[in-house]
Amino acid sequence: MTATTQEVPWVLAAKTGKVGLSNRLGRGDRSPLGVWFWELDRVLLSLMLGLMAIGLLAVAAASPAGARRLSTAAVQLPELYFFFKQLMWIAVGIPLMLFISMYPREQARRLAIFGFLVLLGLLMLVPFLGKEVNGAQRWIGWGPATIQPSEFLKPFYAITMAWILSWKVKKGKLPLAGITMGITGYIAIFLLAQPDLGQTVLLAGVWFALMMVYGIPAWRLWGMVVGGAVLLVVAYNYYPVATQRIDAWIFGTEGLTHDKMAMATLVAGGLIGVGPGLGTKKFSLPEAQTDYIFSVIGEEFGLLACMVIAIVFLAILIRVVIRLLDERDTFTVLAVTGLIAQFVGQAMINMAVNLGIFPSKGMTLPFVSYGGSSVLALCITCGFILALTKRNPYLDRSRYMRDGG
Repeated sequence: MTATTQEVPWVLAAKTGKVGLSNRLGRGDRSPLGVWFWELDRVLLSLMLGLMAIGLLAVAAASPAGARRLSTAAVQLPELYFFFKQLMWIAVGIPLMLFISMYPREQARRLAIFGFLVLLGLLMLVPFLGKEVNGAQRWIGWGPATIQPSEFLKPFYAITMAWILSWKVKKGKLPLAGITMGITGYIAIFLLAQPDLGQTVLLAGVWFALMMVYGIPAWRLWGMVVGGAVLLVVAYNYYPVATQRIDAWIFGTEGLTHDKMAMATLVAGGLIGVGPGLGTKKFSLPEAQTDYIFSVIGEEFGLLACMVIAIVFLAILIRVVIRLLDERDTFTVLAVTGLIAQFVGQAMINMAVNLGIFPSKGMTLPFVSYGGSSVLALCITCGFILALTKRNPYLDRSRYMRDGG
């Protein structure tokens, strides 16, 4: 294939003028858009879009609780305030996800590395220029142009670490695992300073998943597990945020009411729920539309609905694993592993917090919880997953692709 075919399909279609409606996206359509459509894993895309639809329904159920909690005597928020804002973010996020999914692997990798460097720079500026919200200094920017760098950094981090680890094929003598561990530790310092224990734990989990696929010896993996346990003990003794969260979880101090209220809300609806909009316990939750939306779903739609959501996340994971079974490119396998570990790992942590298995971490349920930065960052994550799992039979036959590009 010529070099021009490596451009983003929408861009190339505009250049070539192949944007007519005749035979659009049919099997015989060899236009850039047609090729993209048939290379894309449409089952995976459907699962992601289905999760977004579930999220909109869940945010609509939780929105009255969040709106009532944030309303004041001077300003009364509409009951569906968070639903309409979430709808706006989804409307922005889906085109962003689809646009990123159109990137060829080489361009997706370059975009991720560039994004990683930019967001790492912003993360380093947070202690000096960041805004403090609810006791945490995680945001940077002015007015509506305010972002949380740590939220957006995760997908770019996963791909960049995969790129470094993929050097093993050509530069096997470098201590690549140590390099990525050093970068991860450097980022963790800035995250803990915000403080953001949840994102730090998730980042460490993504790095551990990369190490498992990278193929380091089992004894080193066990050493990492022991080292993680030691660091957790150290954090409990010397990191106030960890002390507070763990004490609240184990001994029932301070945060006991949140944990117990979340569990009571989750099981209040039984198997089928009390019905949309009929929940009452959700009004006692501190962050019904974000951290504890899984409990709201349990109350209004029932435990069966919670099981369906868990199954959707499992289906996304299984579909990605199936897609990687015949993948020969080391970078692609590592990058997609890191991205799906981030996506599913975040879901597991959120659900575990609502079930009382983990201490509260302030982490959203992907595509289900409300949140602008969260939705856009997750759309970027899924866009990269879709981009890296595309299958092009012509490129697969190329010896350049077989050699890793």
